[in-house]
Order: sequence, then structure tokens, then C-alpha cells
Amino acid sequence: MYRKTIATAVAGLLILGLGACGNASDVKTADAGSASQSQTTKKPAEKKPVEQPADLTGTWKQTNSGSTDSWMEAEITADTITVQWVSDNGDTKSLYWKGSYNAPDKAGDWKWTSQGDTAAMQASLLGSQDATKDFTYTKADGVSWETTAMGTTTVVKTAKQ
Repeated sequence: MYRKTIATAVAGLLILGLGACGNASDVKTADAGSASQSQTTKKPAEKKPVEQPADLTGTWKQTNSGSTDSWMEAEITADTITVQWVSDNGDTKSLYWKGSYNAPDKAGDWKWTSQGDTAAMQASLLGSQDATKDFTYTKADGVSWETTAMGTTTVVKTAKQ
């Protein structure tokens, strides 16, 4: 009987000892898992702001006129684009184009076809005779369009003022 008691006590100690080892190992594994998780957990990527459509409203002055005292200038409102020939350092303006404006609805380059106010342009000596005109916006060239005068066609490039 003495041997049974000792055997039972030793078995109990072994069970407790092995159980404690198992628990310690589980704790170490859990700690290691937490550590590796915290090391591999990445910070959320910084979100780039969503690029918005360009706001083209305002005044756009020609950048490629080749003259210091005359140029073309476009004024864009919520729904209209008006283009003037400007001379005498801004003292004289003559209507070239007046028509519809369609604001960009997406980011990046933008193109639209403007429907001209032909009555207003016919009243101007330098007004366009076209019923429609294509306009383009790019970051590099601003608002641009083709202009033909005296048989020569030029792409007018502008910058916002």
C-alpha cells in the first residue's frame, strides 16, 4: 500500500508538472504570437485624398501670345465661357467667343464642346463664326482652344489668373 501511495503521489506530481509545462509553453507561444502579430501588423496605409475635378471658373490668360500688349483671355462662370481678344495692355477687349460651359465631372484632363451664342458673336467684328468650339483643360496647358484668324490657326494656351 505504501508503494501505491508513493506511485499515486509521483503520478500526481508528474501530471501537475507536465500540466504546468504545457501551460507555460502555451503562455510563451501566446506571447510570441502576440509579439509577432504586433510586429507584422501594419499601420493602415495613409489614404491619398481623392482627386477632385478641376474648378475652371475664373479668368484664364493666354500664355503663348508672343506679345506683351495683346492676348486672348477666357472667363468661365458656372455655365458660360466668354473669350475676348485683349489689346492695348488690357484697355481694349473684343468678343471672340461666348458659349456654353460644361464643368468637369471627373479629375484629370477635360474636354467639352461649347455651343456658341451666335447672335452675340455676330455683333462683334472679331467674333467667331462657328456654332460650336472644342475646349480642353490640362494641367500643363490650362484651358486651351484653336483660334483661326486671317487663315492662320493657333492653339491658344492659358493659365488661371
